[in-house]
Amino acid sequence: MQTWNDVIRLANHGSPAPHTRVEKTDAEWRAQLTPEQYHVTREHGTERAFTGEYCEAHEAGLYACVCCGTPLYDSRTKFESGTGWPSFTQPVDESAIRYKKDTSYGMTRVEVLCNVCDAHQGHVFPDGPPPGGLRLCINSASVKLVSEQQEA
Repeated sequence: MQTWNDVIRLANHGSPAPHTRVEKTDAEWRAQLTPEQYHVTREHGTERAFTGEYCEAHEAGLYACVCCGTPLYDSRTKFESGTGWPSFTQPVDESAIRYKKDTSYGMTRVEVLCNVCDAHQGHVFPDGPPPGGLRLCINSASVKLVSEQQEA
């Protein structure tokens, strides 16, 4: 499990390399994604608070990257943060996501990206529940839920 100091170190110095890479042209991403998914994942946008499909979701399963299908978050690590976005305490695997320093909009934050296709997911904050204390604040538009029933 990562700590906030681990996240800051990775944001400043890089994350482990992914097992595979998915790269597409801008036109290919636009053809595959809805306008909102494209804006969030490829243009580093965000959806409005409390509007995302998975904000209040409680179904069991894995949340995969909407762009490349890589499993990123497990529903068992999802929690109600009250922020208006789905929140997770950790990724399914430390190499599934990467962290990047984000100084946009006059703030300093840590961005969460899919480590396979570089899709913007959201941001991570050090105000999550124990034991790790992390809150990965993720846009619903950047993920798709693969339920346990679909996996069977």
